[in-house]
Amino acid sequence: MGHFEESSLNMANKAEISWKQKTAEGERREVYAKHFGGRWLFYQRERRYDQWQTLLQPPLEDWRELLDAVRRRVARRLLRPEESQRVVKEMLERYPEAVVNPD
Repeated sequence: MGHFEESSLNMANKAEISWKQKTAEGERREVYAKHFGGRWLFYQRERRYDQWQTLLQPPLEDWRELLDAVRRRVARRLLRPEESQRVVKEMLERYPEAVVNPD
């Protein structure tokens, strides 16, 4: 059996979602979230050919982006409806003060 290496991440799976945004300093940032083992794992990089770095404590803004993307995929029947509820649950465990709009 093969083993998992961060440098060979394959983003073709439907349980993998990525987005781009600007930091407060105006720097470009790519974020990638992967559903693995019942949890969402987050990675980030600044440039296209940079290596993905694990985000151990993704900020609330990244959780909101993930939830938005998951909800869009649920609407297109690419993910099961329970997945958005799992994201909300995990998000609220990490950020209990967060306000989340219902589906």
